[in-house]
Amino acid sequence: MYTSTDLLNWTPASNPKNSIQYMWRPKLAKPDGSWRIYGQVDRKVQALKSSSIADGYSVSGSSVALPPSSYTYSDTGMFRDDDGTWYILTSADHNNVQVNKINSDGSVGSRVNYLAKGSYEAPGMFKVNGIYYLIVSGKTGWRSNPNKVFWASSLTGSWNGGDDIAPSGENTYNSQNTFEFTLKGSKKTTYIYMGDSWDSKGGPSSNYIWLPMNVDTSNKKVTLEYHAQWRIDVSTGEVTTPSKKRRYEAEDAELKGSVLVRDCSHCLNKRGVHDFSQDGGITFRNVTGLGGKQWVQLHYHVADRSAGEAQISVNDGPFFNVSELNSRAGYHYVIPVELELEAGPVNSIEIRATNEAGGIVIDGIEAIED
Repeated sequence: MYTSTDLLNWTPASNPKNSIQYMWRPKLAKPDGSWRIYGQVDRKVQALKSSSIADGYSVSGSSVALPPSSYTYSDTGMFRDDDGTWYILTSADHNNVQVNKINSDGSVGSRVNYLAKGSYEAPGMFKVNGIYYLIVSGKTGWRSNPNKVFWASSLTGSWNGGDDIAPSGENTYNSQNTFEFTLKGSKKTTYIYMGDSWDSKGGPSSNYIWLPMNVDTSNKKVTLEYHAQWRIDVSTGEVTTPSKKRRYEAEDAELKGSVLVRDCSHCLNKRGVHDFSQDGGITFRNVTGLGGKQWVQLHYHVADRSAGEAQISVNDGPFFNVSELNSRAGYHYVIPVELELEAGPVNSIEIRATNEAGGIVIDGIEAIED
C-alpha cells in the first residue's frame, strides 16, 4: 500500500500484515467507522479491517460467496454513491457483473443490479450528473482488449450502451480497467481511468495506464484522453501536458547503415526513418539539455513489438532497451524516457534496433523543458 498527496509521488505505507495470502484486486472502503480492504480470495470476498487507512489491518470474518446465488467471482471493484453507501462490484461466475451493497456493518449485502450482456470482468463504476457509468473488460486473460462502458439512470436500472472507451485497435492502450477515480477540484471535476497493463510473465514490466476521461453527458459516452505525459493539479482538478518541447526531426538526423528516409502516414511531417537493421541507426546531434535527468519523448512505431526492440544511447554511453526505461515501448507512437543530459546543445542521442524484424520507424524526438 502507498499514499500520495498529488497522485504523482507515492510513499510506501506500513503495509497490512495478516494471515491472508494471494488476495486479488483489493479495494478500499469505509462503510462504518473502520477502514476495510475487500479482495478476492479463493474466488470469494474476504475483508480486512483497521481503524487506520494505512496500517494495522487484520482479517475480518471469513470469506463469503456473493448473494443472492452464492456465486464465486474473480475481479473486484468498489463504488461509493452520493449518499455515502458503498457497493462492491464483482465479475461473478456465469458471466454476470454484479453490484452488491456493502452493509453498514461491513458485510456483503444484497445484489442491487447486474450486467449480463457478455463475458466481462474488471468492473469499475463512477457517477456523473446522476448517471452511473460502468466500465468493464472482456475476458481475454492477461491480453488487453477494447474495454466497454455501459450506463444506467439509476443504480437499480437497466444497463445501456456497450461502447469502446478508446479506439478499438488500441486495446484500451494495452490496459485493463481497475478503478475510476473522481477528483473534485476547485475549478473542475476530473474523472481518471486507472488501468493495469499486465504481461504474461508479470514482474516490473506489468505497469499502469492512468488517463483522464472525457464524459459526454448528452450522449452518455466516455472516452479516454490519451497523453504520453500529463499531470493533474489535485487542488484545482486541472490537467496539463508538457508545453515546452524542443523537437528534432528524424529526417534531419545523422543516418547510419541501411536506414532510409521514406513516407510515413502517422509521422508529424509524413516522413520518417525506416528499414532499421543491425548495421543501421540514427543519431540526433546537438540536442539541448537542461543538465541532469530530463524527459525525452521518442516518436516511433514498431510493426512487431515481440520481434524487434529499439535501443537508445546517450552521449556514446551504453545502449539500453527502450522498454527497460518505459514498459509501454512499442505500444504507442510517443514514449517518454528519462535520460541524463548535459546542459546546452551538446548531447547526442542514438537509436538502433536489435534485429531486422522490428519494423521500427523513427519520427523524431522531443526534449521536454518544463
